Amino acid sequence: MELSVVVSTLNDRERLPSCLDALGGRTPSSTEIIVVNGPSSDGTTGVVRDRDDVDVLVEISERNPGVSRNAGLELATGDAIAFLDGEYTIDHSWYPAIEGAMADETDVVTGPITGGSDRERDRSPRRIGGRTVTEFHGDNVAFERSVLEALDGFDEYLVQESECDCAHRVAGLEYEVSWDAAMAARREVGTDGGRADPDWGATYRSLSYRLAKNYGPRPSVFARTVGSALRDGAGGVRRLAAGEATPTGWVSDGVDVTENIARGLWDGVRARYADRSSRRNPNGLSERHDRAVRVYDRR
Repeated sequence: MELSVVVSTLNDRERLPSCLDALGGRTPSSTEIIVVNGPSSDGTTGVVRDRDDVDVLVEISERNPGVSRNAGLELATGDAIAFLDGEYTIDHSWYPAIEGAMADETDVVTGPITGGSDRERDRSPRRIGGRTVTEFHGDNVAFERSVLEALDGFDEYLVQESECDCAHRVAGLEYEVSWDAAMAARREVGTDGGRADPDWGATYRSLSYRLAKNYGPRPSVFARTVGSALRDGAGGVRRLAAGEATPTGWVSDGVDVTENIARGLWDGVRARYADRSSRRNPNGLSERHDRAVRVYDRR
């Protein structure tokens, strides 16, 4: 197996060296390491350029994980391609887990992210629109190259959760996702400075867009989106009662969610008819080649 690892980083100069050290020490020397940086302002570029274990450094100007992953994918040469966030480190079992999965002709393999204070999201398979969808960590996942080519990479319209959209498209093309606990990535506890408040507008724009794009303007898409918004709204009421939120903030979040649901549904339907193929990706890898501001290629 020839593995390419795309490491996405943004203002992470303190933790990125640990990630790269782990990759260098726990994967074969033939592993291709591609760091996609940006737009960082903390000197991350200098940290990466001072190392001799990074094959390619790509500088981008957009704060979009889908753009970052596609920028790395565009330059990757491996027959298996993994995506990893620069704040995570890997254990010795990470590479063997990917190698074993690819040897078994697994299409997509993912594993848990441990450490930190964030609660692990439920990623068990779900039946949606007649297909079985298994979500995966976009920051700790490996693909067989032909799968990414069939998907045309990630949808860059999405500034959040482009990996969730990718999971729906993986299911639509009848590829399978496997989960392996040995493919764990680790976040260092106590280094994230606390948990940021959710951007509810971006969250619901992403949800409504990917459902409308992948399944069309059907009643179940609207019902699933609105149902999720009502549950989160009820959670906001509980926080309001506990004094953890303000009435103004709750109303503002509600307006933001409503506006973004409408925009996401509209854009999702437009995207569905812009790409009528089974890959459903009108904003994918092949649509542009100007993601990189600068490329440092040592290969």
